Amino acid sequence: MLSLLHIENVAVIERADIEFGPGMNVLTGETGAGKSIIIDSVGAILGERTSKDIIRTGSASALISAELTGSEAAQRWMDDNGVEYRQGDNMTLLRKIGADGKNSCRVNGIPVSVGQLRELGELLFDIHGQNDGRRLLSEANHRRYLDGFGRLDGLREDYAAAYGRYTEKRDEYDELKRSEKDREIRQAALLREIKDIESVDPKSGEEEALAERRKLLRGAGRITDKLGEAYEAMYGSDRNEGALSLIIDAENAAAAAARFSDSLQELAGSLSDLRYRAEDMTDRLREALDELDFEPGELDRIENRLSALERLSRRYGDAEAAQRRLRDARNELEDVMYLTENISKTGEELRRLKEEAVRKAEELSSERKKAGEKLAGRVEEELRQLSMPSARFSVEITPKGGEGLDSTGMDEVRFLLSANAGEELGRLSRIASGGELSRIMLGMKNVLSSDTDAEVLIFDEVDAGVSGIAAQRVGEKLWSLSTKRQLLCITHLPQIAAMADTHFSIEKKESDGRTYTTVTQLDGEGRTRELARLTGGETVTRNTLLGAGELISSAEKYKEGKGNDTVR
Repeated sequence: MLSLLHIENVAVIERADIEFGPGMNVLTGETGAGKSIIIDSVGAILGERTSKDIIRTGSASALISAELTGSEAAQRWMDDNGVEYRQGDNMTLLRKIGADGKNSCRVNGIPVSVGQLRELGELLFDIHGQNDGRRLLSEANHRRYLDGFGRLDGLREDYAAAYGRYTEKRDEYDELKRSEKDREIRQAALLREIKDIESVDPKSGEEEALAERRKLLRGAGRITDKLGEAYEAMYGSDRNEGALSLIIDAENAAAAAARFSDSLQELAGSLSDLRYRAEDMTDRLREALDELDFEPGELDRIENRLSALERLSRRYGDAEAAQRRLRDARNELEDVMYLTENISKTGEELRRLKEEAVRKAEELSSERKKAGEKLAGRVEEELRQLSMPSARFSVEITPKGGEGLDSTGMDEVRFLLSANAGEELGRLSRIASGGELSRIMLGMKNVLSSDTDAEVLIFDEVDAGVSGIAAQRVGEKLWSLSTKRQLLCITHLPQIAAMADTHFSIEKKESDGRTYTTVTQLDGEGRTRELARLTGGETVTRNTLLGAGELISSAEKYKEGKGNDTVR
């Protein structure tokens, strides 16, 4: 229940604290006094789209806050969003709108986004305005109304999942059928790719190793000549005595000299070390020459292989990428070769999924027809109570055209009405007048009100086109709703205002060149004068006051007599 709405610097409202009571809260006032500002402020606190234009001229920001209690659904939202709250306690919603367009939103002091505030607001409030009548006229909304009344969300979601599986498989089947037309061309292309990669069969790292070998082979002759010259210089030849032989001669001579002088032992030893190193280097030169084993034509073979690898690399990437493409092409070729079989299998699966979707659509349709009969009966009863005793209401359910199915099922749903005796049932848009449409909408809301978790129902001038006895019945119906939920109602009709449990007057005044809107909770005398104004206009007479008093007295008697017997 909404206990307090605080409004600060919103349009012509400088500051207002509205303490709502349980049951039916009514707000009345002259046209343009600022009643819509109250609803706009509630909308803002519920996360609805707003702008800096609502900020009162000369103010830096607008501030709206609300104190209220929440339902189990609100408790779950609080838990999911990390906001501390215990069901039954007061919660505080706050939204500050700055002149720079920035918003600051809080729930129990915890910062939240506008989107989060909107999610919570939808669980707490249910706002109905004159636009609801237009929504009721739109047949696109009738299926949603019916499903909500019949509590068919589970069946509809179950069907939607089955329909989703069917359409996904249908798309797959259509793609396979399109592929069938290009099968031979695609198969030939895949075979060429596979042959191209298989004929080369690239190995990871192979290209780099071959490039290094090619570099070696291209300098093979010069390498052999130079290594041979180095070996001959060390080992010697028929023409020259090598360095190794000379080092050995030097070692022997030094060793002989060292026998006569101990001081030459170190020198002789160094020459021995030099001789060992020279022998090692000579052996390594020999080994290097032996390893230079070049086969005739090897360089040509390497050049050809590298050319093939480079050509493949330009088309498919490196060796690993080419091997991946080979695997993919083989798998795709297998799919293409077995395309006919795949089409057959997919077609069978498609038929099975369609049968499942149709079966679930038929279940949903059957429940819709049952719900439609119940809804029609309930709405007709509501309309009788709203001074439309001869009204007939019907829910027309017809098969969809085309394929017969879409994401909503197999039904077209349309509400039909006959407002007066002897008239044929027809579309609401062609049959219902403004006042009739208001009563139909209110009757449906009374039927559907138990389906909402919202703690607060708000009706913004839903009594358009209603007067006389019909207005009295609308007032009684609104009060009936308020026995189940707290209700806020903006109205111009005295018959409806008389049913209020708590009554507020919205008044616009001027002071020091500025316009101010005030919200005042009326006492008994104030209520009488306000109803007299609603009845007689600006001139309030003794007779209009008496009539207003009688309206209030009659309303109180109705509440006493019907309070416990309200149609639910």
